[in-house]
Amino acid sequence: MAAVQTVLEIRNLTVELPPWADRPQAVSDFSLALRQDEILCVVGESGSGKSVMSRAVMGLLPAPHVRASAGEILLDSEDLLEASPARLREIRSRCISMIFQEPMTALNPVMTIGRQIEEVIKVHTNLPKAERIARIRDLLVAVNLPERDKLLRAYPHQLSGGQRQRAMIAMALSLEPVVLIADEPTTALDVTTQGQILTLIKEIQAKRHMGVLFITHDFGVVAEIADRVAVMQHGRLVEFGERDRVLNAPQHPYTQSLIAAVPRLIPRPHRHPDECQPVLATSDLDKAYRSGGLFGRGRRVVHAAKAVSLEIRRGETLGIVGESGSGKSTVARCITRLIDADAGRILLDKVDLQPLTRKQLRRYRERIQMVFQDPYASLDPRCTVVDLISEGPLIHGVERNEALARTYELLELVGLDRRVADRYPHEFSGGQRQRIGIARALALRPEVLVADEPVSSLDVSVQAQVLQLLSNIRDRFNLAMLFITHDLRVAAQVCDRIAVMKLGEIVEQGPTAEVFARPRHLYTVELLKAIPGRAWEEQRPLAVASV
Repeated sequence: MAAVQTVLEIRNLTVELPPWADRPQAVSDFSLALRQDEILCVVGESGSGKSVMSRAVMGLLPAPHVRASAGEILLDSEDLLEASPARLREIRSRCISMIFQEPMTALNPVMTIGRQIEEVIKVHTNLPKAERIARIRDLLVAVNLPERDKLLRAYPHQLSGGQRQRAMIAMALSLEPVVLIADEPTTALDVTTQGQILTLIKEIQAKRHMGVLFITHDFGVVAEIADRVAVMQHGRLVEFGERDRVLNAPQHPYTQSLIAAVPRLIPRPHRHPDECQPVLATSDLDKAYRSGGLFGRGRRVVHAAKAVSLEIRRGETLGIVGESGSGKSTVARCITRLIDADAGRILLDKVDLQPLTRKQLRRYRERIQMVFQDPYASLDPRCTVVDLISEGPLIHGVERNEALARTYELLELVGLDRRVADRYPHEFSGGQRQRIGIARALALRPEVLVADEPVSSLDVSVQAQVLQLLSNIRDRFNLAMLFITHDLRVAAQVCDRIAVMKLGEIVEQGPTAEVFARPRHLYTVELLKAIPGRAWEEQRPLAVASV
Protein backbone atom coordinates (compact mmCIF):
# COMPACT_ATOMS: atom_id res chain seq x y z
CA MET A 1 0.00 0.00 0.00
CA ALA A 2 1.43 3.36 -1.07
CA ALA A 3 2.24 5.89 1.65
CA VAL A 4 -0.10 8.87 1.89
CA GLN A 5 1.73 12.02 0.83
CA THR A 6 1.65 15.09 3.10
CA VAL A 7 1.32 18.27 0.99
CA LEU A 8 1.32 20.84 3.80
CA GLU A 9 2.61 20.56 7.35
CA ILE A 10 2.26 23.11 10.14
CA ARG A 11 4.59 22.58 13.09
CA ASN A 12 4.21 24.37 16.44
CA LEU A 13 2.92 27.58 14.83
CA THR A 14 2.50 30.59 17.14
CA VAL A 15 1.06 33.90 15.91
CA GLU A 16 1.43 36.94 18.17
CA LEU A 17 -1.25 39.61 18.52
CA PRO A 18 -0.60 43.29 19.31
CA PRO A 19 -0.44 44.41 22.97
CA TRP A 20 -3.96 45.90 22.87
CA ALA A 21 -5.63 42.65 21.76
CA ASP A 22 -7.83 40.59 24.10
CA ARG A 23 -5.21 37.82 24.28
CA PRO A 24 -1.46 37.65 23.54
CA GLN A 25 -1.61 34.99 20.78
CA ALA A 26 -4.10 34.27 18.00
CA VAL A 27 -2.53 30.83 17.38
CA SER A 28 -0.54 28.93 20.02
CA ASP A 29 1.76 25.94 19.38
CA PHE A 30 -0.48 24.69 16.56
CA SER A 31 0.46 21.60 14.50
CA LEU A 32 -1.39 20.02 11.58
CA ALA A 33 -0.64 17.91 8.51
CA LEU A 34 -2.72 18.07 5.32
CA ARG A 35 -2.58 15.06 3.02
CA GLN A 36 -2.93 14.85 -0.72
CA ASP A 37 -6.43 13.78 -1.85
CA GLU A 38 -8.18 14.83 1.38
CA ILE A 39 -10.46 17.55 2.69
CA LEU A 40 -9.48 18.56 6.20
CA CYS A 41 -12.06 20.75 7.96
CA VAL A 42 -10.93 23.19 10.66
CA VAL A 43 -13.80 24.19 12.95
CA GLY A 44 -14.21 26.46 15.94
CA GLU A 45 -15.96 29.59 17.13
CA SER A 46 -15.20 33.10 15.87
CA GLY A 47 -11.90 34.14 17.41
CA SER A 48 -10.60 30.58 17.67
CA GLY A 49 -7.73 31.38 15.28
CA LYS A 50 -8.93 29.47 12.19
CA SER A 51 -8.62 32.33 9.70
CA VAL A 52 -5.40 33.68 11.24
CA MET A 53 -3.83 30.24 10.85
CA SER A 54 -4.86 30.06 7.18
CA ARG A 55 -3.54 33.56 6.47
CA ALA A 56 -0.23 32.63 8.08
CA VAL A 57 0.02 29.80 5.54
CA MET A 58 -0.64 32.26 2.70
CA GLY A 59 1.73 34.89 4.11
CA LEU A 60 -1.16 37.35 4.46
CA LEU A 61 -0.86 38.30 8.14
CA PRO A 62 -1.25 42.05 8.75
CA ALA A 63 2.35 42.69 9.79
CA PRO A 64 3.95 44.12 11.86
CA HIS A 65 1.15 44.01 14.46
CA VAL A 66 0.22 40.37 13.79
CA ARG A 67 3.18 38.06 13.09
CA ALA A 68 4.26 34.44 13.29
CA SER A 69 6.77 34.30 16.15
CA ALA A 70 7.51 30.56 16.21
CA GLY A 71 7.04 27.34 14.30
CA GLU A 72 7.26 26.17 10.71
CA ILE A 73 4.89 25.94 7.74
CA LEU A 74 6.34 23.36 5.36
CA LEU A 75 5.36 23.05 1.72
CA ASP A 76 7.45 20.36 0.02
CA SER A 77 10.10 20.80 2.78
CA GLU A 78 10.26 24.59 2.23
CA ASP A 79 9.44 26.73 5.28
CA LEU A 80 7.02 29.42 4.11
CA LEU A 81 7.70 31.53 7.19
CA GLU A 82 11.30 31.96 5.97
CA ALA A 83 10.34 32.71 2.35
CA SER A 84 10.92 36.17 0.91
CA PRO A 85 7.96 38.26 -0.33
CA ALA A 86 8.98 37.55 -3.91
CA ARG A 87 9.07 33.80 -3.26
CA LEU A 88 5.69 33.92 -1.53
CA ARG A 89 4.20 35.61 -4.61
CA GLU A 90 5.47 32.70 -6.70
CA ILE A 91 4.01 30.15 -4.30
CA ARG A 92 0.58 31.78 -4.12
CA SER A 93 -1.73 30.49 -6.84
CA ARG A 94 0.97 28.20 -8.28
CA CYS A 95 1.21 25.99 -5.18
CA ILE A 96 -1.34 27.30 -2.66
CA SER A 97 -4.57 29.16 -3.45
CA MET A 98 -7.30 30.55 -1.27
CA ILE A 99 -11.05 31.00 -1.59
CA PHE A 100 -12.15 33.84 0.65
CA GLN A 101 -15.35 34.01 2.71
CA GLU A 102 -16.91 37.04 1.02
CA PRO A 103 -16.22 37.19 -2.73
CA MET A 104 -17.85 40.61 -3.06
CA THR A 105 -15.04 42.14 -0.98
CA ALA A 106 -12.31 39.85 -2.35
CA LEU A 107 -13.09 40.62 -6.00
CA ASN A 108 -12.13 43.97 -7.55
CA PRO A 109 -15.41 45.85 -8.21
CA VAL A 110 -14.02 47.85 -11.16
CA MET A 111 -12.60 44.88 -13.12
CA THR A 112 -14.57 42.33 -15.09
CA ILE A 113 -14.50 38.71 -13.95
CA GLY A 114 -12.57 37.72 -17.08
CA ARG A 115 -9.83 40.29 -16.46
CA GLN A 116 -9.46 39.29 -12.82
CA ILE A 117 -8.97 35.61 -13.61
CA GLU A 118 -6.68 36.45 -16.52
CA GLU A 119 -4.54 38.67 -14.28
CA VAL A 120 -3.58 35.70 -12.09
CA ILE A 121 -2.51 33.64 -15.12
CA LYS A 122 -0.70 36.58 -16.74
CA VAL A 123 1.34 37.42 -13.62
CA HIS A 124 2.48 33.83 -13.01
CA THR A 125 2.93 32.45 -16.56
CA ASN A 126 4.17 33.46 -20.00
CA LEU A 127 1.13 32.15 -21.85
CA PRO A 128 -0.03 34.24 -24.84
CA LYS A 129 -3.43 35.91 -24.58
CA ALA A 130 -5.26 33.34 -26.71
CA GLU A 131 -4.11 30.50 -24.45
CA ARG A 132 -4.99 32.49 -21.34
CA ILE A 133 -8.55 33.03 -22.60
CA ALA A 134 -8.84 29.34 -23.52
CA ARG A 135 -7.75 28.33 -20.01
CA ILE A 136 -10.27 30.75 -18.46
CA ARG A 137 -13.08 29.23 -20.51
CA ASP A 138 -12.03 25.74 -19.38
CA LEU A 139 -12.06 26.94 -15.76
CA LEU A 140 -15.57 28.38 -16.11
CA VAL A 141 -16.71 25.04 -17.53
CA ALA A 142 -15.06 23.25 -14.57
CA VAL A 143 -16.97 25.38 -12.02
CA ASN A 144 -20.27 24.97 -13.92
CA LEU A 145 -20.81 28.63 -14.81
CA PRO A 146 -23.27 29.18 -17.69
CA GLU A 147 -23.23 31.91 -20.37
CA ARG A 148 -19.45 32.13 -20.21
CA ASP A 149 -18.97 34.86 -22.82
CA LYS A 150 -21.42 37.11 -20.98
CA LEU A 151 -19.91 36.29 -17.60
CA LEU A 152 -16.36 37.14 -18.70
CA ARG A 153 -17.55 40.70 -19.43
CA ALA A 154 -19.59 41.01 -16.22
CA TYR A 155 -18.59 42.88 -13.07
CA PRO A 156 -18.86 41.27 -9.60
CA HIS A 157 -22.01 43.21 -8.64
CA GLN A 158 -23.80 41.79 -11.69
CA LEU A 159 -23.43 38.20 -10.45
CA SER A 160 -25.35 36.31 -7.79
CA GLY A 161 -23.61 35.19 -4.58
CA GLY A 162 -23.21 31.65 -5.88
CA GLN A 163 -21.81 32.85 -9.22
CA ARG A 164 -19.30 35.13 -7.48
CA GLN A 165 -18.16 32.23 -5.31
CA ARG A 166 -17.74 30.02 -8.39
CA ALA A 167 -15.70 32.77 -10.07
CA MET A 168 -13.47 32.91 -6.97
CA ILE A 169 -13.00 29.14 -7.15
CA ALA A 170 -12.08 29.41 -10.84
CA MET A 171 -9.50 32.06 -9.98
CA ALA A 172 -8.05 29.93 -7.18
CA LEU A 173 -7.74 26.92 -9.53
CA SER A 174 -6.28 28.85 -12.46
CA LEU A 175 -2.71 27.60 -11.85
CA GLU A 176 -3.64 24.13 -10.54
CA PRO A 177 -2.35 24.43 -6.96
CA VAL A 178 -1.55 21.41 -4.80
CA VAL A 179 -3.19 23.02 -1.73
CA LEU A 180 -6.52 24.84 -1.69
CA ILE A 181 -7.58 26.83 1.39
CA ALA A 182 -11.30 27.57 1.58
CA ASP A 183 -12.14 30.10 4.32
CA GLU A 184 -15.90 29.86 5.11
CA PRO A 185 -16.79 29.80 1.38
CA THR A 186 -20.47 28.87 1.89
CA THR A 187 -21.42 30.81 5.04
CA ALA A 188 -23.72 33.37 3.40
CA LEU A 189 -25.19 31.05 0.75
CA ASP A 190 -28.61 29.42 0.77
CA VAL A 191 -28.87 25.64 1.11
CA THR A 192 -29.16 24.77 -2.57
CA THR A 193 -26.32 27.05 -3.67
CA GLN A 194 -24.28 25.84 -0.69
CA GLY A 195 -24.87 22.24 -1.73
CA GLN A 196 -23.76 23.02 -5.29
CA ILE A 197 -20.53 24.71 -4.10
CA LEU A 198 -19.71 21.84 -1.73
CA THR A 199 -20.27 19.27 -4.48
CA LEU A 200 -18.11 21.35 -6.82
CA ILE A 201 -15.23 21.54 -4.32
CA LYS A 202 -15.40 17.79 -3.69
CA GLU A 203 -15.38 17.00 -7.42
CA ILE A 204 -12.49 19.35 -8.19
CA GLN A 205 -10.48 18.06 -5.22
CA ALA A 206 -10.92 14.45 -6.34
CA LYS A 207 -10.18 15.24 -9.98
CA ARG A 208 -7.02 17.27 -9.30
CA HIS A 209 -5.82 15.27 -6.24
CA MET A 210 -5.43 18.40 -4.14
CA GLY A 211 -5.31 18.77 -0.39
CA VAL A 212 -8.11 21.08 0.76
CA LEU A 213 -8.01 22.95 4.06
CA PHE A 214 -11.66 23.88 4.60
CA ILE A 215 -12.40 26.39 7.37
CA THR A 216 -15.97 26.45 8.65
CA HIS A 217 -18.19 26.72 11.71
CA ASP A 218 -21.01 24.71 10.09
CA PHE A 219 -21.04 21.08 11.25
CA GLY A 220 -23.52 20.19 8.51
CA VAL A 221 -20.81 21.16 6.01
CA VAL A 222 -18.25 19.13 7.98
CA ALA A 223 -20.51 16.07 7.84
CA GLU A 224 -20.96 16.55 4.10
CA ILE A 225 -17.39 16.90 2.85
CA ALA A 226 -14.71 16.29 5.51
CA ASP A 227 -12.29 13.38 5.60
CA ARG A 228 -10.71 14.56 8.86
CA VAL A 229 -11.60 17.30 11.33
CA ALA A 230 -9.47 19.64 13.45
CA VAL A 231 -11.16 21.60 16.27
CA MET A 232 -9.62 24.90 17.41
CA GLN A 233 -10.30 26.82 20.63
CA HIS A 234 -8.47 30.03 21.62
CA GLY A 235 -5.79 29.36 19.03
CA ARG A 236 -5.04 25.80 20.11
CA LEU A 237 -5.83 22.42 18.58
CA VAL A 238 -8.08 20.66 21.10
CA GLU A 239 -9.31 17.70 19.04
CA PHE A 240 -8.31 15.99 15.80
CA GLY A 241 -9.43 12.85 14.03
CA GLU A 242 -11.50 11.15 11.36
CA ARG A 243 -14.82 12.86 10.57
CA ASP A 244 -17.18 10.17 11.85
CA ARG A 245 -15.30 9.76 15.11
CA VAL A 246 -15.23 13.51 15.86
CA LEU A 247 -18.88 14.06 14.90
CA ASN A 248 -20.36 11.01 16.60
CA ALA A 249 -18.03 10.48 19.56
CA PRO A 250 -16.35 13.82 20.39
CA GLN A 251 -13.83 13.58 23.22
CA HIS A 252 -13.13 17.18 24.19
CA PRO A 253 -15.79 19.14 26.15
CA TYR A 254 -15.44 22.06 23.73
CA THR A 255 -16.19 19.85 20.71
CA GLN A 256 -19.13 18.36 22.57
CA SER A 257 -20.52 21.84 23.30
CA LEU A 258 -20.15 22.93 19.66
CA ILE A 259 -22.00 19.87 18.36
CA ALA A 260 -24.67 20.26 21.04
CA ALA A 261 -25.29 23.82 19.78
CA VAL A 262 -26.02 22.69 16.18
CA PRO A 263 -29.78 23.17 15.60
CA ARG A 264 -31.54 19.85 15.07
CA LEU A 265 -33.83 19.19 12.13
CA ILE A 266 -36.65 18.20 14.48
CA PRO A 267 -39.19 21.07 14.24
CA ARG A 268 -40.57 22.62 17.38
CA PRO A 269 -44.20 21.85 18.23
CA HIS A 270 -46.69 24.27 16.71
CA ARG A 271 -48.04 26.58 19.37
CA HIS A 272 -51.53 27.94 18.77
CA PRO A 273 -51.76 31.60 19.85
CA ASP A 274 -54.79 32.51 21.90
CA GLU A 275 -55.78 35.48 19.76
CA CYS A 276 -57.61 34.74 16.53
CA GLN A 277 -57.01 38.21 15.09
CA PRO A 278 -53.54 38.52 13.48
CA VAL A 279 -51.52 41.51 14.63
CA LEU A 280 -49.88 41.73 11.18
CA ALA A 281 -51.12 40.56 7.79
CA THR A 282 -50.25 41.18 4.15
CA SER A 283 -52.60 40.71 1.24
CA ASP A 284 -51.48 40.36 -2.41
CA LEU A 285 -48.24 42.25 -1.76
CA ASP A 286 -46.36 43.06 -4.98
CA LYS A 287 -42.91 44.55 -5.57
CA ALA A 288 -40.94 44.69 -8.83
CA TYR A 289 -37.48 46.10 -9.56
CA ARG A 290 -36.83 47.66 -12.95
CA SER A 291 -33.42 48.36 -14.46
CA GLY A 292 -31.72 49.25 -17.74
CA GLY A 293 -33.22 50.30 -21.03
CA LEU A 294 -33.16 53.78 -22.55
CA PHE A 295 -36.71 55.12 -23.06
CA GLY A 296 -38.07 51.77 -21.88
CA ARG A 297 -36.24 49.67 -24.49
CA GLY A 298 -34.61 46.50 -23.17
CA ARG A 299 -35.81 47.21 -19.66
CA ARG A 300 -35.42 44.32 -17.21
CA VAL A 301 -38.19 43.70 -14.69
CA VAL A 302 -37.68 41.40 -11.70
CA HIS A 303 -40.72 40.57 -9.57
CA ALA A 304 -39.27 40.24 -6.08
CA ALA A 305 -42.70 39.76 -4.50
CA LYS A 306 -45.83 38.54 -6.27
CA ALA A 307 -49.21 38.38 -4.50
CA VAL A 308 -47.61 37.61 -1.11
CA SER A 309 -50.25 37.00 1.57
CA LEU A 310 -49.36 36.01 5.14
CA GLU A 311 -50.39 36.70 8.72
CA ILE A 312 -48.79 36.57 12.19
CA ARG A 313 -50.42 36.50 15.61
CA ARG A 314 -49.06 37.71 18.94
CA GLY A 315 -46.61 35.29 20.52
CA GLU A 316 -46.07 33.47 17.21
CA THR A 317 -43.02 33.20 14.95
CA LEU A 318 -43.58 32.93 11.20
CA GLY A 319 -40.51 32.00 9.18
CA ILE A 320 -39.93 32.85 5.54
CA VAL A 321 -37.44 30.49 3.88
CA GLY A 322 -36.08 30.18 0.36
CA GLU A 323 -33.01 30.64 -1.79
CA SER A 324 -31.17 33.92 -2.26
CA GLY A 325 -33.21 36.05 -4.64
CA SER A 326 -36.50 34.42 -3.65
CA GLY A 327 -37.84 37.73 -2.29
CA LYS A 328 -37.61 37.07 1.49
CA SER A 329 -35.81 40.29 2.42
CA THR A 330 -37.90 42.34 -0.01
CA VAL A 331 -41.08 41.24 1.77
CA ALA A 332 -39.52 42.14 5.14
CA ARG A 333 -38.53 45.60 3.92
CA CYS A 334 -41.97 46.19 2.41
CA ILE A 335 -43.65 45.26 5.70
CA THR A 336 -41.43 47.67 7.65
CA ARG A 337 -41.94 50.28 4.88
CA LEU A 338 -38.20 50.65 4.34
CA ILE A 339 -39.17 50.25 0.69
CA ASP A 340 -42.57 50.86 -0.89
CA ALA A 341 -44.55 47.98 -2.35
CA ASP A 342 -46.16 48.47 -5.77
CA ALA A 343 -49.50 46.98 -4.72
CA GLY A 344 -51.26 45.08 -1.97
CA ARG A 345 -52.09 45.71 1.68
CA ILE A 346 -50.03 45.69 4.89
CA LEU A 347 -52.38 45.49 7.85
CA LEU A 348 -51.23 46.29 11.38
CA ASP A 349 -54.23 45.62 13.63
CA LYS A 350 -56.54 46.35 10.66
CA VAL A 351 -54.74 49.63 9.78
CA ASP A 352 -53.42 49.52 6.20
CA LEU A 353 -49.87 50.92 6.25
CA GLN A 354 -49.44 50.77 2.48
CA PRO A 355 -51.12 54.07 1.49
CA LEU A 356 -49.77 56.09 4.45
CA THR A 357 -47.33 58.94 3.86
CA ARG A 358 -43.97 59.07 5.66
CA LYS A 359 -45.41 61.57 8.11
CA GLN A 360 -48.49 59.43 8.78
CA LEU A 361 -46.30 56.34 9.22
CA ARG A 362 -44.33 57.84 12.06
CA ARG A 363 -46.90 56.96 14.72
CA TYR A 364 -46.80 53.30 13.60
CA ARG A 365 -43.02 52.94 13.26
CA GLU A 366 -42.48 52.07 16.89
CA ARG A 367 -44.94 49.16 16.61
CA ILE A 368 -42.85 47.34 13.95
CA GLN A 369 -39.09 47.11 14.41
CA MET A 370 -36.37 45.22 12.55
CA VAL A 371 -33.21 43.28 13.43
CA PHE A 372 -30.84 43.31 10.46
CA GLN A 373 -28.56 40.59 9.10
CA ASP A 374 -25.29 42.48 9.53
CA PRO A 375 -25.24 44.45 12.80
CA TYR A 376 -21.88 45.99 11.96
CA ALA A 377 -23.34 47.61 8.84
CA SER A 378 -26.61 48.65 10.52
CA LEU A 379 -25.07 50.19 13.67
CA ASP A 380 -23.61 53.69 13.25
CA PRO A 381 -19.88 53.29 14.02
CA ARG A 382 -19.71 56.88 15.32
CA CYS A 383 -22.32 56.35 18.04
CA THR A 384 -21.90 54.69 21.42
CA VAL A 385 -24.18 51.85 22.46
CA VAL A 386 -26.21 54.07 24.77
CA ASP A 387 -26.85 56.54 21.93
CA LEU A 388 -27.77 53.77 19.48
CA ILE A 389 -30.38 52.23 21.78
CA SER A 390 -31.83 55.43 23.24
CA GLU A 391 -32.08 57.30 19.92
CA GLY A 392 -35.41 55.71 18.90
CA PRO A 393 -37.28 56.47 22.15
CA LEU A 394 -35.90 60.03 22.20
CA ILE A 395 -37.10 60.65 18.64
CA HIS A 396 -40.56 59.39 19.61
CA GLY A 397 -40.84 61.79 22.54
CA VAL A 398 -39.65 59.71 25.51
CA GLU A 399 -37.93 61.75 28.24
CA ARG A 400 -34.15 61.32 28.30
CA ASN A 401 -34.00 59.84 31.81
CA GLU A 402 -36.62 57.24 30.90
CA ALA A 403 -34.86 56.47 27.58
CA LEU A 404 -31.56 55.91 29.42
CA ALA A 405 -33.23 53.73 32.04
CA ARG A 406 -34.83 51.71 29.26
CA THR A 407 -31.43 51.37 27.55
CA TYR A 408 -29.71 49.96 30.65
CA GLU A 409 -32.62 47.60 31.27
CA LEU A 410 -32.44 46.29 27.70
CA LEU A 411 -28.67 45.78 27.87
CA GLU A 412 -29.17 43.50 30.85
CA LEU A 413 -32.06 41.77 29.10
CA VAL A 414 -29.88 40.85 26.09
CA GLY A 415 -27.05 39.65 28.32
CA LEU A 416 -24.68 42.65 28.22
CA ASP A 417 -23.27 44.56 31.18
CA ARG A 418 -24.52 48.14 31.47
CA ARG A 419 -20.88 49.23 31.75
CA VAL A 420 -20.46 48.65 27.99
CA ALA A 421 -22.93 51.46 27.22
CA ASP A 422 -20.17 53.97 26.39
CA ARG A 423 -18.34 51.68 23.96
CA TYR A 424 -18.57 51.72 20.15
CA PRO A 425 -19.78 48.89 17.84
CA HIS A 426 -16.30 47.95 16.62
CA GLU A 427 -15.31 47.07 20.19
CA PHE A 428 -17.72 44.10 20.28
CA SER A 429 -17.81 40.61 18.78
CA GLY A 430 -20.35 39.69 16.11
CA GLY A 431 -22.67 38.04 18.60
CA GLN A 432 -22.48 41.02 20.97
CA ARG A 433 -23.24 43.44 18.13
CA GLN A 434 -26.30 41.37 17.22
CA ARG A 435 -27.46 41.61 20.84
CA ILE A 436 -27.09 45.40 20.62
CA GLY A 437 -29.17 45.38 17.42
CA ILE A 438 -31.88 43.39 19.22
CA ALA A 439 -31.84 45.81 22.17
CA ARG A 440 -32.17 48.76 19.78
CA ALA A 441 -35.16 47.12 18.06
CA LEU A 442 -36.84 46.50 21.45
CA ALA A 443 -36.26 50.03 22.73
CA LEU A 444 -39.54 51.22 21.19
CA ARG A 445 -41.46 48.29 22.70
CA PRO A 446 -42.77 46.99 19.37
CA GLU A 447 -45.61 44.55 18.80
CA VAL A 448 -43.98 43.03 15.70
CA LEU A 449 -40.28 42.15 15.39
CA VAL A 450 -38.90 41.47 11.91
CA ALA A 451 -35.60 39.53 12.05
CA ASP A 452 -33.82 39.36 8.68
CA GLU A 453 -31.18 36.57 8.75
CA PRO A 454 -30.10 37.62 12.27
CA VAL A 455 -27.80 34.62 12.89
CA SER A 456 -26.54 33.69 9.42
CA SER A 457 -22.99 34.96 10.00
CA LEU A 458 -22.61 33.68 13.58
CA ASP A 459 -20.89 30.49 14.70
CA VAL A 460 -23.02 27.70 16.14
CA SER A 461 -22.60 28.44 19.85
CA VAL A 462 -23.23 32.20 19.52
CA GLN A 463 -26.07 31.43 17.11
CA ALA A 464 -27.71 29.19 19.71
CA GLN A 465 -27.42 31.96 22.32
CA VAL A 466 -28.99 34.60 20.06
CA LEU A 467 -31.81 32.26 19.00
CA GLN A 468 -32.58 31.47 22.65
CA LEU A 469 -32.53 35.19 23.41
CA LEU A 470 -35.02 35.93 20.61
CA SER A 471 -37.26 33.11 21.82
CA ASN A 472 -37.22 34.42 25.40
CA ILE A 473 -37.93 37.97 24.26
CA ARG A 474 -40.84 36.83 22.10
CA ASP A 475 -42.40 34.97 25.02
CA ARG A 476 -41.74 37.71 27.57
CA PHE A 477 -43.26 40.52 25.48
CA ASN A 478 -45.79 38.38 23.56
CA LEU A 479 -44.29 39.62 20.28
CA ALA A 480 -45.29 38.60 16.80
CA MET A 481 -42.04 37.69 15.01
CA LEU A 482 -41.31 37.45 11.30
CA PHE A 483 -38.10 35.44 10.96
CA ILE A 484 -36.26 35.47 7.61
CA THR A 485 -33.70 32.71 7.08
CA HIS A 486 -32.14 30.43 4.48
CA ASP A 487 -31.02 27.96 7.18
CA LEU A 488 -33.70 25.30 7.53
CA ARG A 489 -32.08 23.96 10.72
CA VAL A 490 -32.65 27.35 12.34
CA ALA A 491 -36.20 27.54 10.95
CA ALA A 492 -36.99 24.15 12.50
CA GLN A 493 -35.99 25.37 15.96
CA VAL A 494 -37.42 28.90 15.87
CA CYS A 495 -40.55 29.00 13.74
CA ASP A 496 -44.10 27.92 14.61
CA ARG A 497 -45.10 28.20 10.96
CA ILE A 498 -43.07 28.70 7.78
CA ALA A 499 -43.76 30.15 4.36
CA VAL A 500 -41.58 28.89 1.49
CA MET A 501 -40.75 31.48 -1.20
CA LYS A 502 -39.53 30.91 -4.73
CA LEU A 503 -39.01 33.68 -7.28
CA GLY A 504 -41.14 36.13 -5.33
CA GLU A 505 -44.08 33.80 -4.65
CA ILE A 506 -45.12 31.81 -1.59
CA VAL A 507 -45.35 28.26 -2.90
CA GLU A 508 -46.17 26.59 0.41
CA GLN A 509 -46.92 27.56 4.00
CA GLY A 510 -48.10 25.84 7.15
CA PRO A 511 -46.97 24.57 10.57
CA THR A 512 -43.23 23.92 10.52
CA ALA A 513 -43.48 20.29 11.63
CA GLU A 514 -46.08 19.56 8.97
CA VAL A 515 -44.11 21.20 6.15
CA PHE A 516 -40.93 19.35 7.17
CA ALA A 517 -42.69 16.00 7.48
CA ARG A 518 -44.98 16.24 4.44
CA PRO A 519 -43.81 18.92 2.00
CA ARG A 520 -46.32 19.40 -0.79
CA HIS A 521 -44.35 21.49 -3.27
CA LEU A 522 -41.41 20.07 -5.22
CA TYR A 523 -39.32 23.16 -4.42
CA THR A 524 -39.76 22.56 -0.67
CA VAL A 525 -38.69 18.95 -1.16
CA GLU A 526 -35.54 20.13 -2.97
CA LEU A 527 -34.70 22.62 -0.20
CA LEU A 528 -35.02 19.96 2.49
CA LYS A 529 -32.91 17.47 0.51
CA ALA A 530 -30.17 20.09 0.03
CA ILE A 531 -29.54 20.62 3.78
CA PRO A 532 -25.82 19.82 4.36
CA GLY A 533 -25.21 16.87 6.66
CA ARG A 534 -28.75 15.51 6.41
CA ALA A 535 -27.51 11.92 6.62
CA TRP A 536 -25.47 12.72 9.75
CA GLU A 537 -28.50 14.39 11.29
CA GLU A 538 -30.60 11.26 10.84
CA GLN A 539 -28.08 9.14 12.76
CA ARG A 540 -26.87 11.85 15.15
CA PRO A 541 -26.72 10.53 18.72
CA LEU A 542 -29.13 12.25 21.09
CA ALA A 543 -26.53 12.00 23.85
CA VAL A 544 -24.18 14.32 21.95
CA ALA A 545 -26.96 16.83 21.34
CA SER A 546 -27.87 17.03 25.00
CA VAL A 547 -24.41 17.68 26.45
